[in-house]
Amino acid sequence: MLQDKEPSGRVTIHDVAAAAGVSKSTVSRILDERLPRSESETARRVRKVAADLGYMRDGAAASLRRGKTMTIGVVVPRLTDTVMAMLYEAIARACARMGQFAIVATTDDEPKADRAAAHTLLQRGVDGLVLCTARDDDDYPEELAARGIPFVLALRTDGKNLSSVADDRFGGYLATRHLLDLGHRRIGVIAGPAYASSSRGRVDGYRQAMEEAGAEIEPDWIVGESFSIDAGVEAAETLMQLPERPTAIFAVNDNTAIGAMSTLRRLNIAIPEGISLVGYNDIPIVSRLGTPMTSVRVPFDQIAVSALDLLAHGPVSVEDRIRVATPTLIPRRSTTSLGR
Repeated sequence: MLQDKEPSGRVTIHDVAAAAGVSKSTVSRILDERLPRSESETARRVRKVAADLGYMRDGAAASLRRGKTMTIGVVVPRLTDTVMAMLYEAIARACARMGQFAIVATTDDEPKADRAAAHTLLQRGVDGLVLCTARDDDDYPEELAARGIPFVLALRTDGKNLSSVADDRFGGYLATRHLLDLGHRRIGVIAGPAYASSSRGRVDGYRQAMEEAGAEIEPDWIVGESFSIDAGVEAAETLMQLPERPTAIFAVNDNTAIGAMSTLRRLNIAIPEGISLVGYNDIPIVSRLGTPMTSVRVPFDQIAVSALDLLAHGPVSVEDRIRVATPTLIPRRSTTSLGR
């Protein structure tokens, strides 16, 4: 749900719209000082309601439109997640090449904290926001759009607003196709949170590859609901307790794959002789593990550049609103042919 008030308690454009009986976009247009002043009955009513409520134009939004600070605000779930740290660093590098500076705020992937962090960044006068926290169960991007604040989604998308992401469905397909080509048919999946488009896309790619190969998908083979190492530990324990356990595992995140690897070693299940394992994102540590891990590499630099380009210049077409970078499979020693 949209917030009724900013974290500070100030009257917002949503309050004005509700009181005037018009849409937020109508209020935004009427109160936009850059547009010719309308003297229609609706416009006069909206201005009176705004004055009566004590509405003050968002100075941060005005600063964004002028674009004077040369600073970009980046909102991520957490920097202890190597994936998010890599994405932020890629954004910071891209900003530096454009003569800009990136400021990061973390939110632990909580919608209320997302709003508070974005609000704080806006109050500091950033020229735009890069949100790496998009969730299907939260409409904060729609709220920002209604306020006319420049923003772009990165790594995750809501499917509607400007976004720069990887082709997660294709990445999940690549990982699963690799295991199928090695002879595996019982392939378990360690999924991430259902509210994240990245997790859902990778699982969709798994399903596509399995269906194309005519391989049956057991519901019990898809487990997990977080991107954490601990979630990977628990998910692997669940999979290994199945009466007919998988011969391979695709983890939709390298953190969960590392957690799974810990469980497998504790259970004395050799990798890859006893089970093959594929991760996702190709964070630096996975190539340096005792058994280097096969993973799907995400082009973070490309995602970062596209995000900032969309933020600065907008899309060139309707189809360009969501830019999709292509991931690649990086085979290593954690996967092998079934029966070798």
